Amino acid sequence: MPEKSLGNLRKRSPYADYPFDKSWLCITVVTFYEYKGFRVFRYDENVTAADIDNPDFGPIPGESSYYTNYTGIKPPFPDRYNDSVPASSSGPPGPDDALWQNLASAEWIVYRFYQKGVETFSQSDFIEAGFPANTYSRLMEIRDNEAGHLRIFQDEISHDSLKPGPCEYSYPFTDPKSYLELQTIIELSSMAFLTGLTQTAQLNSSKGALVAAAQVETRHEVWSLMDIWKTDPFAGPFDTSFPYATEILQVTNDFVIPGSCPPNNPVYPVPYQNLPQIEAIGAAAPGNRIELEYLNQSHIPEFKTNTDYYAVFFHGVFNISVPYDPSTNYTTIPSAFEDTGLIIGVLADTRGAPTLDSVVAGPMVLVQKPSVLSVQS
Repeated sequence: MPEKSLGNLRKRSPYADYPFDKSWLCITVVTFYEYKGFRVFRYDENVTAADIDNPDFGPIPGESSYYTNYTGIKPPFPDRYNDSVPASSSGPPGPDDALWQNLASAEWIVYRFYQKGVETFSQSDFIEAGFPANTYSRLMEIRDNEAGHLRIFQDEISHDSLKPGPCEYSYPFTDPKSYLELQTIIELSSMAFLTGLTQTAQLNSSKGALVAAAQVETRHEVWSLMDIWKTDPFAGPFDTSFPYATEILQVTNDFVIPGSCPPNNPVYPVPYQNLPQIEAIGAAAPGNRIELEYLNQSHIPEFKTNTDYYAVFFHGVFNISVPYDPSTNYTTIPSAFEDTGLIIGVLADTRGAPTLDSVVAGPMVLVQKPSVLSVQS
């Protein structure tokens, strides 16, 4: 590590990557080591709420290689404190605090999904299932990236607002193949909800950070599409921009085990619409007629008489509305769409779903590639 970097680390933070042998990352230790006057961050240090609230505590994303090169099976930092972090000052919340709280809660779900994969599987599991030899190490690297995202999102929440802690999660995979299928859907959906959050950010710095995060999620997605599924990763000239990120985030609540969240965690997401969830039955490709099924038959929209309803499909930066008859539960995906990338559909009481409140059910995420994910159950 260059001496210049050591000087920066001494000034910014007492914690840093160990500059030589990285094998210590996998060793259970409770002590600190000294190197040229600064403390080396060790895995099993006791972490407090005040530590999480301090942006200079622990490895710093973008300065430390920790969020790229950590190869341990145990959870990386900042997954060392399992409660919410209360506000440490009493001023007005930052203009984008609610956005970052939403994103931090979502990131706990995404990061823990990768951590679960690292703990559940091994390199040989993926090789035996027919996937590339580097699949496990790549998933570990993505896990590290997501831990870095989590740390940045925590830091973006001002000291005047609470930082959400992790819940317990359950993910519907049973083997390496079903895990990688879910991984692809999560990455594609992450890209989509980040485009929506960017549209709601108040500060230009927040918008820039969200775009930067979306770029990394796209890299994860491209790796999955190319190396795992051997398919064209391109989605046409634009990826899908969906304006209502919190509606996608609501769907991720399905991974949360009820009653498992820290009691002081904020509602997730905000706003929480409690929309009926729908999925498509059949091959969800442009031009195809699909059946819509409600995931909870006791929670369906209250369709009003003498009101027109639409299935609104978002693809790229445009959307197309198709008249929807609630009595049939069938609709057709617009044939005008290119069969690439991601199509997101909602049911709305207004053509084009121009406002958050115009959406009455959804969203459904329709993956176009790989084909193994384009046919819904």
